This record gives sequence, C-alpha cells and structure tokens, in this order.
Amino acid sequence: MAGRRKYDDGCAVAHGLDLIGERWALLVVRELLLGPKRFTDLRAGLPGASADMLTQRLRELTEAGVVRRRKLPPPAGSWVYELTAWGAELEPIVTQLGRWSSRSPTLRRDAEIGADSLVLSLRALFDPKAAEGFDAVVALGLGEGRFRVQIADGRLEIARGQADRADATIETDPGTLSALLYGDLPLAEALQAGGLLLDDPRGLAERFLRLFPLPEPAALPDRS
Repeated sequence: MAGRRKYDDGCAVAHGLDLIGERWALLVVRELLLGPKRFTDLRAGLPGASADMLTQRLRELTEAGVVRRRKLPPPAGSWVYELTAWGAELEPIVTQLGRWSSRSPTLRRDAEIGADSLVLSLRALFDPKAAEGFDAVVALGLGEGRFRVQIADGRLEIARGQADRADATIETDPGTLSALLYGDLPLAEALQAGGLLLDDPRGLAERFLRLFPLPEPAALPDRS
C-alpha cells in the first residue's frame, strides 16, 4: 500500500480509514456483502470506477486482509473476490452508514441505483415492528440479479441467488423497485406500465413494500 495517503494517527478510526477510506474501497466492500463476485461483476456494479482503479482497490483491500481472491471449483473455474471473515464484519457498519445517510436532505432519490445497493438498503431500513406477523419468502429478480428475502419473527435475511421456494416473486429493474419502495409509484401503476412482473398468490407484495420506511430527513442548519 505504498504511496497511499496516510493519516499518521494512532486512533483506530483513523487506521480504519487508512484501510477502507480510499475512494471506491467501501463500495467494493458493499458489492461483496451478499457474496463473491467476479471482476466483471464488480465492474458492472461500480460503473464509475475504471478497471485500473478497481484493480488497485482490490489489491489494497487484499493486502489489508479485508478481501481475498479464490478460484471457484469446476465446472465454473472462474476467479472471484470475496470478503474475508474480518472483512464481512463491516456489514453492520455499511448498513448503519446507509441508514444514517438515508436521512440526508440532499440525497438524490432519482439517481440511478444498482441491484446490490438497493437490496442492501432493505437491511438498512427494515422495520421489525411493521413486519410483525409477516412470515414469507420473497424472491426478487432485478435484471440479471436474483435475491432471496426471508422475513420471519421480525427478522430479515437476504441472500444472493434463486429462492427454492417463494411466497411471492417480484421481477423488475432496480429503478422501478426503488420507486415502489421509496418513491410514490403505486404497485398497480407499475404493473400496468409493464415494468413489473408479479407472482403474488397470497397478496403479500403491498405489505412487503411497506416494511422499509424512509426515516425522517435530518434538518438543514438555519442560515437565516
């Protein structure tokens, strides 16, 4: 990690920023929270990062012990990046950071969002009280991404991959799901527009979408 800017401070917070504070580093961690990814998948999730920048960050995170690279067994045989056990301990930090920043009055709700980012926002904003009595597995299809969301006993579990059994299936794109969750897009309107495919025999989708309320925005300082 020679040549990187250092805080030269004995504080553990400063050291943490030395490890993951460089541009794109924490977003690489975000992209790996739901499981391993190939380099091409990471680039797709971080379109603003150049290949050279992403390679550099992955090398630094690997040297720091946050990320590791391994080869998948046959027949896949491809190389993937994944969080180490220690790196995975960043999950609650990333989740809480997402919840904290969701209160920003300057956060752009209309900005493009990736599938992993959107799914991780469910962790950040999940309301256990609103989920009382809700027991279901929801399969999310967001473009090529597949995610399994299980809610039971006021707890939320999310995993990447196809659900073997689902009580409801939502197929859409990240922008549409974001508008359904955090915007003012009604479910019926999304269905009518053709941007949403829904398999929901128990009628769970409407309530599911209400389990992730946005917190009240923080107040901007009075500059009068």
